[in-house]
Amino acid sequence: MDAHSRGRADEIDPADQWVLNPQTGNYELRLDHSAGQSPSGTTGSSTRPPARSTAPAEAPVPGQRRRRPAEPEAPEAAPGTSGSSGGGRRVPSQSRRKRKQGASRKKKVLLWTGGTMAFVLVGGAVGAYALYNRLNGNLDVVEVVGKNKSAGFRKGEAFNIVLIGTDKRTGAGNAGYGDKNSPGHADTTILFHVSKDRSNATAVSIPRDLKTNIPECQVKDGDQIKTIPAEADVRFNVSLGQNGRDPGCVMRTVEELTGVEVDHFMMADFNAVKEMTTAVGGVKVCVEKPVDDPKSHLKLPAGESVVQGEQALAFVRTRHSFGNESDLDRIKVQQQFLSSMIRQMKSDDTLTDPGKLFDLADAATKALTVDSGIGSLTKLQDLAGELAGIDTKNIAFATLPVVDNPAEKVKATVVPHPTKAPQLFAMLQSDTSLTEVKKKEQAAKSAQAKAQAALLEGERAPSAEVRVDVYNGSGIQGAAQSTINWLQNEQGVLRSTNKSNAPEKAAKTTLEYAPNQADQARALADMMGLPATALKQGTADAAEREPMTLVLGSDFKGAGVPITGPAKAPKDLGEVAADKQVCAK
Repeated sequence: MDAHSRGRADEIDPADQWVLNPQTGNYELRLDHSAGQSPSGTTGSSTRPPARSTAPAEAPVPGQRRRRPAEPEAPEAAPGTSGSSGGGRRVPSQSRRKRKQGASRKKKVLLWTGGTMAFVLVGGAVGAYALYNRLNGNLDVVEVVGKNKSAGFRKGEAFNIVLIGTDKRTGAGNAGYGDKNSPGHADTTILFHVSKDRSNATAVSIPRDLKTNIPECQVKDGDQIKTIPAEADVRFNVSLGQNGRDPGCVMRTVEELTGVEVDHFMMADFNAVKEMTTAVGGVKVCVEKPVDDPKSHLKLPAGESVVQGEQALAFVRTRHSFGNESDLDRIKVQQQFLSSMIRQMKSDDTLTDPGKLFDLADAATKALTVDSGIGSLTKLQDLAGELAGIDTKNIAFATLPVVDNPAEKVKATVVPHPTKAPQLFAMLQSDTSLTEVKKKEQAAKSAQAKAQAALLEGERAPSAEVRVDVYNGSGIQGAAQSTINWLQNEQGVLRSTNKSNAPEKAAKTTLEYAPNQADQARALADMMGLPATALKQGTADAAEREPMTLVLGSDFKGAGVPITGPAKAPKDLGEVAADKQVCAK
């Protein structure tokens, strides 16, 4: 019987047969469970030397700290393990059979890490002291001023992580990438939202050339705290590195832009893509036509290919071979790559290969800089447990909706779409998944239909005949104007007028109308998702051109977002589900 067959004896998981011998530093294949581990490691031993970088050290990205020191104590041993006089761990075969279920569960756990265009999903348990300390010591940790440095994540609540890819030229072979002598920028930024029930996740890419406001932020400077002043109307990518900004400044910029609280960040550089794709044996990609890009040096035939290392980095950096050669089209390619990488991480080829899992965990932790709230292997494993149940079909990638910057004659930057961006932000704020939104919309319509049937039954006026004055009683600046923009541009209600602020703040949104305006009220209620309780009919008929009165209340979530029920997904987001293979165009 060969080693592979023996590994499956007695219903024992093959991955559990590999044990680290701390005396030799080798992984040893345990074939005889009744015998102790050989202290010399000469029987059934296999060494998997870790990859070591020989590149000289470079100045860190602002906010980046030294590797965290090895922890003085090992993690608590798993149930059923016991020490041996030879220094290794002797585990009876009965104990191993009992642990099979636990090992299988841990294989399903996703240790999510993020960085330059890469997520990493790693399964497997870290039981040995030396292995734990090695991986834990790989992490770079930054304390974000103003954030709870001891907090992991909010159990039972939705949470958000900003994934940052910096273009700083760190690592071997990266001297030709990014900006020379630059402290780096937020070259790739993804807001990763995990739902409260842990059933789905939404990853929203934020274009680097987005014009936005960067708020004041504070950074650690040795033992001192330094305040970085705010900047208005600048590119999003300068929220990192420039003027001494650290990843915490990116977090605050994303919060101000989206209205979503950001709990943590994960950051990596160019090496993340190269090392992690190599660790898993490559990632499958697809292109519709042959690619020969002299700038990124990417060469691929039409159809599917497997890329890793430098070729994988070239794929995610390529801009001139896809779409209209813009950064927005490159984002689409990056999202397709990430989807494929997630599928590879969760494949049996990765999850059942102990050596590949170790290489991946080693590469991932070396590539990462994280905030102190998740700044240890134990905290990352806890986080991974929260993500274990998310199916790839329920991981949706989307790009922040934008339009060309109207202030520029030569279009070089973009700004948030005036109606679609607030809709997407409202979805994140209300914990509404892009992958499930249609189902929720249908359920909400069904539930509301009975309550509104009597009041809303009847004819609807055409959009062009709807007249309405909009007052802002929501307390949200610009709510009335954004609603007018949406009504006129998206719904065709051209006879709508912004009447500025309401006399006082309103708790609920209301629509006041006359009996002879009922058809207009029904039409507007359909467009805005107004509940029956929001409609207030008067007693006297209105004059021929008299408008209805719409007062936006505190329940207003954004232009085009229904007042009740789940948010509607904006049209043409171009979202990609992580379980789908898409060819780059």
